[in-house]
Amino acid sequence: MPADPTDRRLDLAALIAERGAERYELHTRYLNPQLPRMLRTIGFDKYYERAEGPYFYDAEGHEYLDMLAGFGIFALGRHHPVVRDAIEQVMELDLPDLTRFDCPPLPGLLAEQLLAHTPGLDRVFFGNSGTEAVETALKFARYATGRRRVLYCDHAFHGLTTGSLSVNGESGFRKGFDPLLPDTAVPLGDLDALARELKKGDVAALIVEPIQGKGVQAAPPGWLLAAQQLLHEHKALLICDEVQTGIGRTGDFFAYQHEEGVLPDLVCAAKALSGGYVPIGATLGKGWIFEKVYSSMDRVLVHSASFGSNAQAMAAGLATLQVMRDEKVVENSHTVGQLFRDRLSALLDRYELLADVRGRGLMIGIEFGRPKSLKLRTGWTALQAARKGLFAQMVVVPLLQRHRILTQVSGDHLEVIKLIPPLIITEREVDRFMEAFTDVMDDAHKGSGLMWDFGRTLVKQAVAGNRQG
Repeated sequence: MPADPTDRRLDLAALIAERGAERYELHTRYLNPQLPRMLRTIGFDKYYERAEGPYFYDAEGHEYLDMLAGFGIFALGRHHPVVRDAIEQVMELDLPDLTRFDCPPLPGLLAEQLLAHTPGLDRVFFGNSGTEAVETALKFARYATGRRRVLYCDHAFHGLTTGSLSVNGESGFRKGFDPLLPDTAVPLGDLDALARELKKGDVAALIVEPIQGKGVQAAPPGWLLAAQQLLHEHKALLICDEVQTGIGRTGDFFAYQHEEGVLPDLVCAAKALSGGYVPIGATLGKGWIFEKVYSSMDRVLVHSASFGSNAQAMAAGLATLQVMRDEKVVENSHTVGQLFRDRLSALLDRYELLADVRGRGLMIGIEFGRPKSLKLRTGWTALQAARKGLFAQMVVVPLLQRHRILTQVSGDHLEVIKLIPPLIITEREVDRFMEAFTDVMDDAHKGSGLMWDFGRTLVKQAVAGNRQG
């Protein structure tokens, strides 16, 4: 009698129960040793056991509100039943996946649905991540135009593989990985700088985030359209990186669609399209670009991805788009995002340490700034002298430790907290965050207490780190 396959099954629950307590030690020993060190330093070394929707739960059953969504991946929250069911279905079908010599239906169906949201774009390439989507766009733009230089914006983030790193506007990510591709930065919103570079005649494209993830800085009104016109006058392309801003994040399907008349030549998407289950990247583009890249049967595999268009990812993408439609997720992002920003903006006159609230949909930046009162200014100045960004970290930590809300500082050396929660949150979650945030800000404005004690600890660590560097 054949052996029962369940006798050979990997018992993941038992493995996690047996070894789960070693999680931080395992990372220290075998993965990035600085991650557990950083998490312990700021008190983020939690032991999360499960998750559902916009919440995590620890071993004691405590509920944590997720305002980070895995850097935007979990737009539908964690373990959405429709996406989970689609993954289970595709596994049960035993499809002949990735044969390399057939045309399975799921990639075509997902491409069809994606393109229905982007009039003027005609074709899709599926990869496995946001940085792959960017790499694809860079390659396609260079080949289609016959030029090699790509422009990008100061403070941009487009990924960390070599091509996408070449258009990364942050020196901290680039340091030590030179030489990179010969690409050039221009300030976000500066048409004159863009025009000067285009006049050199060697620019293939400009790649831009309609809202930059770092600092949650939006392109000025009208700039994208004007940039598009300039680019096309010089036979260069516009690439919109919507890896984080796309698939409903900003209250429209793609962020570039907020500005009438903007039609990028290439659009990069990923993160939310996965439904939080299977990695996926997508590069959408105009037909002539794809037809130039794939110009003959000899070039049929000139750009491909080993796991691109796999059935599990396609099923997750199709299920995600269905949930977006059925549950009106994009509309919720717009409505709840507006409510959230309005309520945060109402605090600007109440707290002198609060400088700005900005964003679109459920991509929100909360910026802190120099206070007016002498007592607060002394502490603020000490933090700034040690390392810019420490005050924002002072806010993030009690939000987690005291109120069980996970947030993030929006970039190195920035006094900005970025909120990118699951797009399914409601007024209930907004109420919870507002109550916690006002409590933390009330504490911060006392100018003393546990928050400022923690701030002094951060100052000491920053100074020690600077000396070691």
